[in-house]
Amino acid sequence: MPNTADAVIIGGGVMGCSILYSLAERGVSGAVLLERDVLASGSTSRSQAILRMHYSNEVTTRLAWDSLPIFVNFHEIVGVSSGYTKTGYFVIVGPEDREAMEANVAMQRSVGVDASLVTAEDVREIAPMVETADGEAFAYEPDSGYADPYSVTTGYASAARERGARVLSGTPAIGVEIAADRVAAVLTEDGRIETPIAVVAAGPWSGPFLRSIGIEAPLRPIRHQVIMLRRPQDIVPDHPIIGDVVNDMSPRPDVGNLTLIGVGEDEYAEPDSFDQGVDMSLVEQTFEKLASRMPGMASALFRGGWSGLFTTTPDWHPILDRVEGIDGLYIAVGFSGHGFKLSPMIGAVMAELITEGQATSVDISSLGLRRFEEGRLLRSRYSMQVLA
Repeated sequence: MPNTADAVIIGGGVMGCSILYSLAERGVSGAVLLERDVLASGSTSRSQAILRMHYSNEVTTRLAWDSLPIFVNFHEIVGVSSGYTKTGYFVIVGPEDREAMEANVAMQRSVGVDASLVTAEDVREIAPMVETADGEAFAYEPDSGYADPYSVTTGYASAARERGARVLSGTPAIGVEIAADRVAAVLTEDGRIETPIAVVAAGPWSGPFLRSIGIEAPLRPIRHQVIMLRRPQDIVPDHPIIGDVVNDMSPRPDVGNLTLIGVGEDEYAEPDSFDQGVDMSLVEQTFEKLASRMPGMASALFRGGWSGLFTTTPDWHPILDRVEGIDGLYIAVGFSGHGFKLSPMIGAVMAELITEGQATSVDISSLGLRRFEEGRLLRSRYSMQVLA
């Protein structure tokens, strides 16, 4: 256990490790990361790991779009593969959301995203296994896909270590010592680490931790289920990722002829005691919806699944900020199901905020903590809030 550190990152998921790496890249080589269990063992390990740019707000679109080339070139940048797999990504909405989709795609294209509105005929040409219905509208991103959360998280951690950082697993932070309105140390069960900078990136444990040091952040962990099916390979050998707003699900392909379907995002959950399995009633409902969207999946086989946690905020956008009144305390929390796809740029902008006083790669001023009390909430154009 070191006695001092240039900075202490609290949380060893993909966010904490990305921030640790980005700080090390900027010369903050004496940083320490504290992880309560093992790296990527929280929400990161249960992520569906979809990489897409379709959002309703420019800030999240920019963070996702600028993160994509880092995932694609991860080996050259960090030293290991991210597992990036290009699949293409469709968003499908009903007639009531057509205008919202058109506005979203126009915004995304203004940022530079390769996104476009497509027709049902285009869908059939690109993805003949996908069924469409009258009145539906479609957007397509050809470069979207998925990556491997464990490889990305541990890759960042290893690269940060090579640059002088330290990673302490099995070492939960139990508090932050504040003296004269500034961070003085981070406290663990094994001792005190004197530091001028503490960054809270503890996923669903962030809310209770922040409250323990007198900070209220509107964080609500909810259970997100991922159902795993084995595709009939002769009928559906592959398919793109689909953000299916009509059916409130997000199927994506995986290796081994598997399909992972993300569903169920409204149940409050305690991070230390939530049900990590899937609900069979929801499996049955989802199977019916999937078979209507991809008829060939009617003969797919159920292969289990898991549940993870989205740590949501009232507007389903993260909080990336310095804490007013406590010099040296920073928070990167509340990713609301977006976290993994944004993680490379989250590390970059948080490192910029810490070392330069403001983020310069992407303007994150709309993601401050005070927006909730000031009524400056961001909004989704869809009812499917994870597309905020």
